[in-house]
Amino acid sequence: MRRRIAPALALGALVLAGCSTPGIPTPPAVDPTDTANTEPVTLASGLEAPWSVVRLAGGGALISQRDGGEVLELTSVGELREAGVVPGVVSGGESGLHGLALLVDGGTRWLYAYHGAADDNRVVRMPLVGDPGSLTLAVDAVEVVVSDIPRASTHDGGRIAFGPDGMLYIATGDAGQRDRARDRDFLGGKILRVTPEGERASGNPFGTAVYSLGHRNVQGLAWTADGRLWASEFGQDTWDELNRIEAGGDYGWPDHEGFARAGEAIDPVAVWAPDEASPSGITVVDDVVYVAGLRGERLWLYDTTTPSIEPWPVYTGEFGRLRDVVAGPGDTFWVLTNNSDGRGSPGRDDDRLLQLTLPEG
Repeated sequence: MRRRIAPALALGALVLAGCSTPGIPTPPAVDPTDTANTEPVTLASGLEAPWSVVRLAGGGALISQRDGGEVLELTSVGELREAGVVPGVVSGGESGLHGLALLVDGGTRWLYAYHGAADDNRVVRMPLVGDPGSLTLAVDAVEVVVSDIPRASTHDGGRIAFGPDGMLYIATGDAGQRDRARDRDFLGGKILRVTPEGERASGNPFGTAVYSLGHRNVQGLAWTADGRLWASEFGQDTWDELNRIEAGGDYGWPDHEGFARAGEAIDPVAVWAPDEASPSGITVVDDVVYVAGLRGERLWLYDTTTPSIEPWPVYTGEFGRLRDVVAGPGDTFWVLTNNSDGRGSPGRDDDRLLQLTLPEG
């Protein structure tokens, strides 16, 4: 597996870890814990079709790789190692290993994963055991949380996240069955809300796992401080969307896309042309939604406290396709590039996990 690690300064020593590719220069030594540094910091490189990143308490992160089903651990001292391979992952088209989420329940630390299987997409969980720097997936104890999410070569959704209510939210795509996205009995084209064990959550609007419907392909989930859920969504040929999600809300697909102003569907709060966005993972920092753009190769920012201001882009074209974004330490944020998934143009270090700060102005 082609992987290289950005060096990190730890315990007063320069730690170099992982393997490097002959002929490619080693990145300069940087300290990723130095949050005063405003220059882009490469935390990991040589990733293969990465999809999701989850930060770990005490430093480090877990990263999913779509095609091989691997979960990688980036340690707090900058080492990159394989924690395990999620069992049952069947990749192909846009499906494979997608979103990750962590939950500590009693004495068990659970890793949740959304992935493509032979006949469906599903969410599973398994214990994450060991100490930081040697974390391991207990794959012999894997449990299916939700199954029978429709799978296709495209529109497979895949983002998962625990909300402030402790429930698990699951973003699905319509799997090409667009006429069923508004069907309450169909799991595709929805945001689902379930308990950590996979049961429908109390208070769901239809008495099922369905929380919202009428989506084409939801890619990002995040909450503002007021508890509101936000979701990014791939449009078709006209408009990509950022939606403010309401319980029981119908977002109109396939009958409406973008600002339809139709009485039976909820309009997005922001839209983009697909060549400027193709929005994937999102995060919230100080009530500003950060939106990673794939085709648009930029990060979009939307200030939820000042909705009259249009979203604005940063880092346009500097790192290629952006798949995921999470809040980092201090004033930083972490971005996962996605140039090696067959639709990008990989550079010599791609794919990478980067630590960035907002440009001045």
